[in-house]
Amino acid sequence: MTAATVENDPAPETPPTWEFMLNAWRGLDVPEGWRAEIDKGKISLVPPPHRHHNSIAARLQRALYKRLPDEVDIYQTLGVHVAPLDKLYVPDLVVMPVDLVEAADPDTYDPVDASEALLIVEITSKNNATDDRTRKYHAYARALVPMYLLIDRYDTRGAMVTLFTDPQDGTYKQSEQVPFGKVLSLPEPFGVTVDTAAFPGGTAADS
Repeated sequence: MTAATVENDPAPETPPTWEFMLNAWRGLDVPEGWRAEIDKGKISLVPPPHRHHNSIAARLQRALYKRLPDEVDIYQTLGVHVAPLDKLYVPDLVVMPVDLVEAADPDTYDPVDASEALLIVEITSKNNATDDRTRKYHAYARALVPMYLLIDRYDTRGAMVTLFTDPQDGTYKQSEQVPFGKVLSLPEPFGVTVDTAAFPGGTAADS
């Protein structure tokens, strides 16, 4: 799903600093609907996803809002900084305390700390599924994000939804997985069930 990569290395023999990469990220003029992420000292531009991808995100949001506390909200284009690894991702959905988002400096375009998220959701596309399953999985675990929900339309066994919990040492110690068509329960502070039968495009050909 990565359409283009910007390598910002001021000296080839020296990895770019986080501040250098963050300043470059701040200055990007990203096309509407695209996202820019920082990983392995590179800035990658991610194109808009397939319509089914957006539909899944919308249906999940509706389910979460049924019991969502007033002090938290759901964000679709929020950059999160994985501080232990100096990575910056823009997840498909982030559930975050409202006060942490609204307290941001209005004149500074910075990501929030991933460790402050209550839940991060990634929905795989055809060309980025491996990153969501591996690189982002370990990054969110290292950041101690308490819940990582992976909606994997391209699992070789068929479309799957997996909730990872209990992050320790760069991995999640607990997980619950259901195929599309089954119900997944999310624990508190959500306390809702998600009917994945409503998710379209489990094996859609487009990303």
